[in-house]
Formats: sequence, C-alpha cells, structure tokens
Amino acid sequence: MKLVRFGAVGHEIPGVITDDPAGVFDVRSITPTYDASFFAADGLHRLRQAVERGTLPRLDTRDLRVGAPLERPGKIVCIGLNFRRHAVESGAAIPTEPVVFMKAPNTIVGPHDDVVIPRNSQKTDWEVELAVVIDTRASYLESPEAAAACIAGYAVSNDVSEREFQLERGGQWDKGKSCATFNPFGPWIVTKDEIDDPQQLDMYLDVNDQRLQSANTSDMIFPVDYLIWYLSQFMVLEPGDIVNTGTPAGVGLGLRPPRYLVPGDLMQLGIAGLGSQRSGVIAAL
Repeated sequence: MKLVRFGAVGHEIPGVITDDPAGVFDVRSITPTYDASFFAADGLHRLRQAVERGTLPRLDTRDLRVGAPLERPGKIVCIGLNFRRHAVESGAAIPTEPVVFMKAPNTIVGPHDDVVIPRNSQKTDWEVELAVVIDTRASYLESPEAAAACIAGYAVSNDVSEREFQLERGGQWDKGKSCATFNPFGPWIVTKDEIDDPQQLDMYLDVNDQRLQSANTSDMIFPVDYLIWYLSQFMVLEPGDIVNTGTPAGVGLGLRPPRYLVPGDLMQLGIAGLGSQRSGVIAAL
C-alpha cells in the first residue's frame, strides 16, 4: 500500500493507493489523517482490512496539491555521513558509530512544495535520503533483526541543510537543519511489504536538470535495521516518528567549487519504488 494525502495545507485528505487500477481510495472512514495516533492505534492493520473488504470510495485527486503523507511526526531523527562516498567528499573519517542529530518536526512539507532559502543564508544545500517511518514503539531492541517489526514503511526525504548555520555558527547541527520547509517528504509512504530490500534502492537528485546525486542504498555504512536498533538504545522511537538515514555523495558542499541553491532553482529527486519530488526554490520574505 501507498499512504498519501491530498489537499491544501492543513486540510489534507488521507488516501491509499493499492494494486487496484481504480486509483486512489478515500480512507477518512478509517482515519482523519496519517499521524502518530494512526500508527499507534494499529492503523495499518485496520487500513489493510478495509482495503481487503473493497468498500473504500474512490478519491478524486484532480487539481489537488500532494501533501506530505505524514502529518507532523513526533520527531525526525537524522543520520549524518552514512554513505561511504559522502563521508569521503566531506573530508570526514568513516564513522564507527552512526552520527545522530535531530530535525524539527515542523520542517515537513509536501513533495512538490517550495523550499524557502532562509534569511541571511548563502549555503542552502540538498540531500536526497531514504526515510523510515516507525509503526510500533522501539525501545532497547535486542538486535537489528528485531527492527523490521517496528517499521511501517519508507519514503523519499530531502534533508535540506544550511551549511553555514550547520557548520560555521557554533553548537550542534540542528539549526542548519531545522529552517522552515527544510524537509520535503513523500509523495507517499510505501509500506514495508512492498520493498524487497531497502538496501538495494537506486536514488538520485537533480538541480536544474543536472544530475548531482546518483547512488544506491547499498553504499550505506549502517543499514536501516541496524540504525533502528542503534537508535533504540539511546531514545524511544514512537509510532509516526521519521528516521532520515543519510545522503549519498553529490551534495553542494562536496562539489569543487561548492555550489548552493539560489531562488529559481528546481530540485527533482527520487528513490526507486518510492516515487519522486519536484521542489522549486524561493527566497524567504
């Protein structure tokens, strides 16, 4: 199943896409939205039962904005330097443990919404990432193998970053990661049963039709299951949380000379089986 939301900001309608060629189905009889409470209340199971009954009405999505498929997660946990070639281009040693930082939950926007360059920014950068959505509470998992049972599905994420704020202004990375609109997400959440192996997914990102990131999740230093297990040793992952698992080589910071986003740029990015995004870039008012 693919979990989607359509409509104006704050008024998105939840839908589901299945193998049925009829299109998108309206799931408001099951849940008013996809959020933490949906996953915590065994929402995926209830949704799957409704799909199997075949009673959900079709949803007319013509002319509707595609919203983020998850409404405001409890937290967004991010992993830095998790692709070998990205660590090399950053001039960093290959991490021996995952590099963990947080991103503000209200950075989430739709997959085709504009990304806003913040005031006083000169170094706003792009990062295509595989996102993991948590389904059930993960705390002190016994092994990476136990992590699979805690995963709802996967999505495309763009971990937009302001490098000066992140690296040159002191303190931790969060303030370079948490500006408004800095996490385009979606277009949908693909349930884990539809992805054979999250470590074998091609991913890409273009800026103005120039391919800048092209990789496969097999280049991850720490795979998905390991990351969920690892994080559960330090924090409780709750239903509806997002884990951004790291970006491959080709970010603006790693280019020679470095290159950053400017108003008028267009980012197009995607991951095999998970869909694509198209985000324009504008300046903050």
